[in-house]
Amino acid sequence: MARTVSDIVIDATEPKIMETVCDFEKYPAWATGMTVSEIVARDDEGRAKDLRFVLDSPPIRDTFVLRYDYSDPHRLTWSLVSDQAVILQAMDGVYALDAITPNQTRVTYQLYVDLKIPILGMLKRKAEKVIVDTALKGLKSYVEAGA
Repeated sequence: MARTVSDIVIDATEPKIMETVCDFEKYPAWATGMTVSEIVARDDEGRAKDLRFVLDSPPIRDTFVLRYDYSDPHRLTWSLVSDQAVILQAMDGVYALDAITPNQTRVTYQLYVDLKIPILGMLKRKAEKVIVDTALKGLKSYVEAGA
């Protein structure tokens, strides 16, 4: 399973960035194309476990539910769990955080998307790359602006 991987350095602490990427209800403020982010289930610690998203990021326009895993304090991982998605067949991703200095963190974003409709692999990877790069730039701007 090939993944699209990109990273960015953000002028913020690792805990601040993790707090931001776990504040799902604010995703529409910085994750371009994410128009709705709604918690549908929480884990035993009260963290968002299943989230319903509406994504409008051409060529992917869909509504889906992702399940989040918090087992590693330096990584946030997710995978598609909903069968209500029209276009998406799979979506697995990771935000991995690595403190460079006390106030700088490298954020690496890995994403794998599979679609129910046939599309050239090259076009699918290009769409993944746009999603990843746009999310990283949005996250950096949002965090560094003091969100």
